[in-house]
Amino acid sequence: MAAVVELAAGRLVAVDGKAIRRSFAHAWDRSGMAHLVSAFVDANRMVFSQVAVADKSNEIDAIPRLLSLLDLAGATVTVDAIGCQREVAAQVVDCGGDYVLAVKENQPALHAKVRALLDEAILDDFDGMRHDALAVETDGGHGRVETRRAWVTDEVRWLGDDLLALWPGLRAVAAVECTREVTGGGGGGGGEASVERRYFITSAKGATARQVADAVRGHWAVENKLHWQLDVSFREDERRIRTGHGAENYSRLCRLALNLLKRDKTVKVGIHGKRLKAGWDEHYLLRLLTS
Repeated sequence: MAAVVELAAGRLVAVDGKAIRRSFAHAWDRSGMAHLVSAFVDANRMVFSQVAVADKSNEIDAIPRLLSLLDLAGATVTVDAIGCQREVAAQVVDCGGDYVLAVKENQPALHAKVRALLDEAILDDFDGMRHDALAVETDGGHGRVETRRAWVTDEVRWLGDDLLALWPGLRAVAAVECTREVTGGGGGGGGEASVERRYFITSAKGATARQVADAVRGHWAVENKLHWQLDVSFREDERRIRTGHGAENYSRLCRLALNLLKRDKTVKVGIHGKRLKAGWDEHYLLRLLTS
């Protein structure tokens, strides 16, 4: 894969895990379910690397192994809350990259202080604090309007020296708020709204609200453009390979195939259509494997 992908400075590397739903031997014991953690780069639309873990709780151990396979110089690494670990932050910074880590209750002290700092600052409109803000409104369709807001401040001294000493490279904290409002339509649900606010830490120097919002939104490309594609085009969650390392190995082969199919621009069809063509046309298959 090193011959296929190139990691350039400034690229966003999204790290996330996916379980293969039917890779367990018995319905009453799913501990053997195969679980892979992948590094996906939306700019290339490719999986750069992946490692297997025994179960979801072991992603914490797998993420450092995954990052060690990558050249992170100049890249921005995004990880969801399970990967918000001091060791991960240190590894990314030591490799010359930056991180944007989601902060939740699995880091109670950090979450409590970041949440209190940002909630109070937003309430006071960041009075006397350096900050950057962003508001973007988009029409989600089907009578729904979505508004996304982001705030970021580099005045992290308010978190306290003891906490800052534990998190290598922490330069800014951010909040991203999403408001979804149902405006009406045939269902009669006009006026209903839901608000979700999430919190993040980043090592990026001079990070703007736009950059943080783009990184947070870009992280979910791993769900939409990798995990969804594996389930729909490769039907991964329906696969019943269970013996030994078969589920892991076959999933890796599917990721390799997906990378090769996405790289090909000669045929204007979807991934499923390219798979069919590769099975029917040996010349096309050879071009996929050798170009």
